[in-house]
Amino acid sequence: MTGEELHQLLLTKWSRSFDVQLRKVQGKVLFQVMWKYLEQVSFPMTEDEYLEHLNDVASYLTALGSAERVQQFIEQTTEKPRLGKAVSYPIDLGDRASEWMV
Repeated sequence: MTGEELHQLLLTKWSRSFDVQLRKVQGKVLFQVMWKYLEQVSFPMTEDEYLEHLNDVASYLTALGSAERVQQFIEQTTEKPRLGKAVSYPIDLGDRASEWMV
């Protein structure tokens, strides 16, 4: 998955360029679609910074072997990011969890 593919996936699903994050919470890694989006005046990144950030996140998802599952989750979820509520998907690290949980 590339950053552009991730961006297109977000636009197709929610018609917004939502911010995405990978977070470590209570020993789990979560992929989160945040409520802020590029089209907001108050969004803290420029378009170039946003696309670079998406490339970074997409690279991590690919390295974790989770890009396809995250794509399926986004396509199938009925949740929508809203103020103070991210859409979260737990990344299953399987046997490689110790490699990523530093």
